[in-house]
Amino acid sequence: MVVSSQIDLLNWAQAEEVFEGLLDPNFVPEVKEAQSAPEEPVHWFSQVFFCQRDSPFFGLAQGLDDDQLFWFDFPNSSWHARLPDFHPEVPSRVPSANVSTQRELCRELLSLLSNISNLPQVQLPESKGIPQVEVFTRYPLQLGKPNTLVCSVSNLFPPSATIAWAWNGEPVTQGVSTTQVYPVGGLDFELFSYLEVTPQEGDVYSCSIHTPGDVYNGLAYWVPRDPVPSDFLETLGCGVAFAVGILLVILGIFLIVKSRMPRSAE
Repeated sequence: MVVSSQIDLLNWAQAEEVFEGLLDPNFVPEVKEAQSAPEEPVHWFSQVFFCQRDSPFFGLAQGLDDDQLFWFDFPNSSWHARLPDFHPEVPSRVPSANVSTQRELCRELLSLLSNISNLPQVQLPESKGIPQVEVFTRYPLQLGKPNTLVCSVSNLFPPSATIAWAWNGEPVTQGVSTTQVYPVGGLDFELFSYLEVTPQEGDVYSCSIHTPGDVYNGLAYWVPRDPVPSDFLETLGCGVAFAVGILLVILGIFLIVKSRMPRSAE
């Protein structure tokens, strides 16, 4: 079970009123008068906060459209920028004291929802996504040259998963780094894991994902396919540079000859 919010969280008084109403058979939700749809924004800034029973127990991130800008490190009570260009903006994020207040509120909401779900007369719907796993290289493939494999996990909900790498069927833990879960549009989440490799012919890499409560894992394989030999790239680069040089020489000679030709009288 996950409690998540985008942009704003309900305050405790509003949440208590809504959830207590679920237990009242005479409860009738308030119907507000329909309003005209607002104009679609050009960009969408979002702040997503969630708490859940599984690890990570809390999450907070800010993003623009579907790109994450900042995320909050709960164990160290500090903000971090997703990219180095955003580091100067870190001090202007939500203060840690306010984050602690939201965390306690989310914890209380999660406890309340858990108590409600245990009642026999109440059935709360549970959203769940089927993770999509994809593996690709960060740089163009060259056999025998260091590269990075990227395991991309999308459509992740609830935002809890464990990623494991394997090479030719053997588990791999060295050279692995995994990001925080990233919220995207519609309160969906994604996750990335990176593996430093030196691809060789015949290698078989796999990235598997396990989510709590599931009996099966998401799995994706990667093998070197149609690699571009490094000596071919070097030869191609030299050939292109030589051809461009020849063209520039010819163009220069043409311009010099043309500038010295007598012009016809008008």
